[in-house]
Amino acid sequence: MSKAPIFSTANLREEETTSPPRNVILGVGNLLLSDEGVGVHVANELMKMDLPPGVSVVEGATDGFGLIGVITEADRLIVVDAVKGGDAPGSIYHFDIDEVQDCPAGFKTSLHQIGILEVIRLLGLIGKKPHTTIIGVEPKSLEMSMELSPEVKDKIPRMIELIFDELKRLT
Repeated sequence: MSKAPIFSTANLREEETTSPPRNVILGVGNLLLSDEGVGVHVANELMKMDLPPGVSVVEGATDGFGLIGVITEADRLIVVDAVKGGDAPGSIYHFDIDEVQDCPAGFKTSLHQIGILEVIRLLGLIGKKPHTTIIGVEPKSLEMSMELSPEVKDKIPRMIELIFDELKRLT
């Protein structure tokens, strides 16, 4: 009399195909530098909301390489950050990370020492890069303050709306 195995690869394959993709919303930035902390502010707002199954929110602050575990576990990553693109303060940017490969040298997607863009690109070299979308806003103030400028603060509802639109698009 043989016993059925406790673990089988058939079960693993079924589990892999039926489990929902892991979607991570990652808010990054420095709360001490006014608009630079917008990603963290958005993440904190999202944490108060009901999110669809399979979606988690991470407040990444300025952790850079410390976020590698969070990023590599995600199937889909939405990064919320201040983006220095040269437009008017409060301008919202929404793009796939692969779209910034050919941007002009002055285009910077993060104000941190080691930007999240660089971390994600490095992970791509080892095949661990999730599909990544950036939702950012042009900062007005980078002065020492925990308050967002009115131009950026007013954009938080629209950024959250874009995040939910992106999540709907993924399903």
